[in-house]
Amino acid sequence: MIRTLSALCKNEPGVLGQMALECGKYNANILSLAAGETENPEISRIVLCVDGDDAAIDEVEKYLESLDAIIQIDDLSRKDFVDRELVMVKVSMDRANTGQLMQIFEVFRANVVGMGQETVTVELSGDQERVDGLIKILAPYGIKSMCRSGMIALKRGDE
Repeated sequence: MIRTLSALCKNEPGVLGQMALECGKYNANILSLAAGETENPEISRIVLCVDGDDAAIDEVEKYLESLDAIIQIDDLSRKDFVDRELVMVKVSMDRANTGQLMQIFEVFRANVVGMGQETVTVELSGDQERVDGLIKILAPYGIKSMCRSGMIALKRGDE
């Protein structure tokens, strides 16, 4: 089962490594990981999308809660949350498909960020379904390279 964990932690060396190591110990596969400072530069938020057995992920969560560097951990999978991901895709482009690609970019509201003689690079921010949809539509045109940021997420509402 895929779970999304959000941890507020002290912004100090080694915390991210400890979290990743613990996931590995319990055979929980990290599908995506995003980390960055919060509104307080002394605190970071780490969002982990983890695939594995529920019991194993529960054990990971318990261990993480026990770390001194962890201030708070939430399993967002059990709450209402909003998520976003950034993707950059470099796709093959020629005179025959330029118009079609531009229409796809417009429909998805993807921004062209670079062009070469034979490729175009676009960026898109959205939920995972939107990002996956763009990738699926662009695949037949020939994706040359791609980079995904991993999911970032926050609980909805005032909590």
